[in-house]
Amino acid sequence: MKLMSYQHAGRETWGVVVGDGVAELATRTGCATLADFIGSPGYAQRDALVAGLAAEAKLADVVFLPVIPRPEKIVCAVRNYMDHHQEVLAAGMQRELSEQPPIFLRVWRSQTAHNAPIVRPRVSESLDWEGELAVIIGQGGRDISEADAWKHVAGYACYNDASVREWQFHAKQIASGKNFESTGAFGPWMVTADEIAPGRELKLETRLNGETVQSSHTGHMIFSIPRLIQYASTIFTLVPGDVFATGTPAGVGWSKKPPRFMKPGDTVEVEIEAVGLLRNPVTAQD
Repeated sequence: MKLMSYQHAGRETWGVVVGDGVAELATRTGCATLADFIGSPGYAQRDALVAGLAAEAKLADVVFLPVIPRPEKIVCAVRNYMDHHQEVLAAGMQRELSEQPPIFLRVWRSQTAHNAPIVRPRVSESLDWEGELAVIIGQGGRDISEADAWKHVAGYACYNDASVREWQFHAKQIASGKNFESTGAFGPWMVTADEIAPGRELKLETRLNGETVQSSHTGHMIFSIPRLIQYASTIFTLVPGDVFATGTPAGVGWSKKPPRFMKPGDTVEVEIEAVGLLRNPVTAQD
């Protein structure tokens, strides 16, 4: 099942993808947001809820929103693919493998949606792509064990954790380069967890203007999804709708010789097997 947030007829809502359209579920469930729904008892009965529904609007006629438009937390993993770690070393940056998952937080205003622009800020020309698998939390909790972590996953989506590189490198803490507005693309929808076996290796590709710049799979993760959930939930309580951006594989523009970055007029795509394709034009900040 594919669930999405969107705008239609001037109203923000959410629903289920049916063929090439979408059926609204907000009014049918009484849940104002997708995050509310995946945290509700009704989420377990979603198959019965959507059975027989017909699309009420074409996907081409709605405005996509980030899958979870305003998550409480966007937890991002740093250097979580072995192939990416190796390319960082090859580029001359000395980084040891961490014994614990390195993470940082994004703010929700840094997000953008499928088909919406990723915006290169006026202070930089080094806007880099980072295709990633996003994990959306359904059942919240604190001190979640790795053994129980899959039970807390509501679904999966594509994410482009785009980085403003020189701002990222201003200090050891990289969040300044990760929170410019409209740089974290998230979409087009969430595929529910029952559609993908826990731990399944998923092919991930990022394309810039049709050229494949990243091609890897989630089996190269250093810290697994359950480990990320366990670690983060030790720090703070996870709530329904929290998002994990699980790290990017090799192939980022910064590591190329010479470096290559996104520029206004480009189109960037992140495609993940069994999840979907996230597409964004790149524009300059006004």
